[in-house]
Amino acid sequence: MRFSPLYSGSSGNCSVVSAGKTNVLIDAGMTGKAIVSALEAVSIDPKSINAIVVTHEHSDHIKGIGILSRKYDLPVYANEGTWKAMSPLIGDISMHNIRTFVNGQNFYIGDLDLTPFRISHDAADPVGYSLCCKGTRIVYMTDTGCVNEALRETASGADLLFLEANHDVDMLRSGPYPYPLKRRILSDKGHLSNAAAGEFLKKLYPTGVRRVILAHLSRENNTEQIAYSSVRGALNEAQIPENEFFLTVAHRDRVTGIFEL
Repeated sequence: MRFSPLYSGSSGNCSVVSAGKTNVLIDAGMTGKAIVSALEAVSIDPKSINAIVVTHEHSDHIKGIGILSRKYDLPVYANEGTWKAMSPLIGDISMHNIRTFVNGQNFYIGDLDLTPFRISHDAADPVGYSLCCKGTRIVYMTDTGCVNEALRETASGADLLFLEANHDVDMLRSGPYPYPLKRRILSDKGHLSNAAAGEFLKKLYPTGVRRVILAHLSRENNTEQIAYSSVRGALNEAQIPENEFFLTVAHRDRVTGIFEL
């Protein structure tokens, strides 16, 4: 398997997962042109994309879905609640490209076995994804205001975890956002903080999780250095050796890299 975060942050989100001859986009929250350019940067022909799977209907996750689906005749997968919420926002999608799944039930796209799971966010029916191929598993878990026992079980033993570390709590509280927006972000249906991500990873280490990419950083309330230092500090507190735990941060506005599993 191969995983490439193309964009990850409050300005737009899109990643590509590859297995065998299958290439799947998770979200398409940038312009079609920007996503095509990013795919070419990781040596993936946009015409080779097999489908787009959607986490939820917020604009930073769906902005490019309509144009990409129409241009490349791409199936778009989402649950019923997300379809109802995003349909007025993405333009016409061919009937044969409208695919609906049920949370918790796996489905296949080519060589990839995908299982959508519920997350906690202020959207119609938001999900993350567990993506498997030949015993290797990637877990994509962003846009969740909290992590509960069910999410811990989902992420347990993942070969690669793409985990939200959206904000530094002190930066958010002292920053320029209006109070209602701060309250939303800090709520259980908002976004995961650096500190919460660090605590979550301490619980996941005993399950075998060893490779993590921190994701969906806020432009105003976080930096890559702060997110990394905060989470690495939590791991150090738990006496988890740095050479036993790969940790990096996804870029908001450009391709992060290619991660082979």
